[in-house]
Amino acid sequence: MYTLDDADAIDLSRCCYGDLKETPYALAVLPWGATEPHNLHLPYLTDALIAQQLGIEAAARLWRKRGVRVMVLPPITLGSQNPGQWNKPFCIHTRYETQRAILGDCVASLHRQGMRRLVLLNGHGGNSFRNMVRDLAFEYPDFTIAVANTFDIIPQEGYFEKRDDHAGEMESSLMLHYYPELVRSSYAGNGTAHPFAAQRLNDHTAWLPRQWDRVSEDTGIGDPHKASAEKGARYAEAILLRLESLFEEMATLEDLYTSETATTR
Repeated sequence: MYTLDDADAIDLSRCCYGDLKETPYALAVLPWGATEPHNLHLPYLTDALIAQQLGIEAAARLWRKRGVRVMVLPPITLGSQNPGQWNKPFCIHTRYETQRAILGDCVASLHRQGMRRLVLLNGHGGNSFRNMVRDLAFEYPDFTIAVANTFDIIPQEGYFEKRDDHAGEMESSLMLHYYPELVRSSYAGNGTAHPFAAQRLNDHTAWLPRQWDRVSEDTGIGDPHKASAEKGARYAEAILLRLESLFEEMATLEDLYTSETATTR
């Protein structure tokens, strides 16, 4: 875990202007999640909390080991939701246009301040940023955005007994590792999932948004009962090794298509 001194350098939700006003930063990281139910036992902000914590810890390691400064911005908690989630109390569905406007404003602000690199660290499977990033590359040709999905960085096989689609063993384990006080394990449902009757939808010949009320009995897809903090720590470590390397490359490579390292950052 990161320390208070690390937080003063890399966690914008905790540091102040006095900590950084004279300090150059090579890279910004924007965690992005959602506000939605996660089975019956995990907090609504699970996706944002996991993405933020992974980003902060990877940035802190890079700061301690290499002296490379990466700033992790406060997380965005507005995600895109499937039908059948919208009707759940306080679940917030955010339209593409809204997410695009938020990301665009973040990029515009960072660009005016001289920042030229951003990693968008996404923790919510319903979010899709590729078209937004292409649009912003057209508008800001000298600004580079990379998107990393926390749930895709490391395959779950070998870490968990049952695959987690939503609020199952993987996410519950990560939350038990990072935020055990927020996990109500005794509330957890089984995360039983009901597939489509149409096989070509199940084998990904085609895609459509799942009707969540018909897919899941408790908003979860994946059994959380095998989750443990130990599994979460092991899986987080594998993700962090990748993220630390990504952050370093994004912050120090002058040209992402060659191996030349920036010397002025």
